[in-house]
Amino acid sequence: MRLHLGFEMQYRFPERTPMILTVNVHSSRSRDLLQPDRLTTEPSVAMSTHRDAFGNLCRRLVAPAGRLRIRADTTLLDCGEPDPVHPLATERMLERLPADVLPYLMGSRYCETDLLAPTAWDLFGTGPTGWERVTAICEFVHRHITFDYQRASSTRTALDAYREGAGVCRDYAHLAIAFCRSLNIPARYCTGYLGDIGTPPPYGPGDFAAWFEAWLDGRWHTFDPRNNVPRIGRVLVARGRDACDVPLACIFGPSILEHFEVWTNELPDDPVLDAYARIAPVRAGGCLS
Repeated sequence: MRLHLGFEMQYRFPERTPMILTVNVHSSRSRDLLQPDRLTTEPSVAMSTHRDAFGNLCRRLVAPAGRLRIRADTTLLDCGEPDPVHPLATERMLERLPADVLPYLMGSRYCETDLLAPTAWDLFGTGPTGWERVTAICEFVHRHITFDYQRASSTRTALDAYREGAGVCRDYAHLAIAFCRSLNIPARYCTGYLGDIGTPPPYGPGDFAAWFEAWLDGRWHTFDPRNNVPRIGRVLVARGRDACDVPLACIFGPSILEHFEVWTNELPDDPVLDAYARIAPVRAGGCLS
């Protein structure tokens, strides 16, 4: 399956303003790109590239005063299969966890494990463990939070989402991550593209999505408490401890977002490429979790 994906954002700045953008397809999917994931601006500005502490690709630039249009548009090869499910995956004892996953056990800006741990143990401490426990967390969060774009907030934490019972996809992810970490399951925040492929209409406006990964049986597995079903065509952009680590745009000054559009669409079948995606899952990274 081929995906056509990209975005367009237009900002207005009262003065020259530095920015850091984390919007390119993650390096784990770079081999799946069928054309360069090139970031362009109008007017054209110089950009430099670096990797952040989590390995995400970041673009650094200085926006001129006035309007700045930022756009990316590419195509990507995907196996077209739903998110993998591994119901027998088990938890690892805390002392056996590798050092590089330990940061994803700690509390973070939006995931207050110290405040939510008693609730997590009350809700999930005596039930199944491993995959079943993380699935139970996702089911609870999916039922507990009502999705509402009108109540989106850049300051809402996992505890706020639990108390308010409303939010957007990042709030679902934050609450589930906080519960997992409280139960000694490493969990990390993910953001990227996720269209409506394989779901019934009506479809809402395109947007970037948030989900999370939990460490079970020695590897990371994808979970999505917002949708709570395996989805097709998930394309990672960035990972971190929570949304604070992976803002799409980190802007060092005042700005107004005047336009925002995201697209993730399935392209018509290509028998050769689609067959290759099925027999070469190492390249079609969307099939791996």
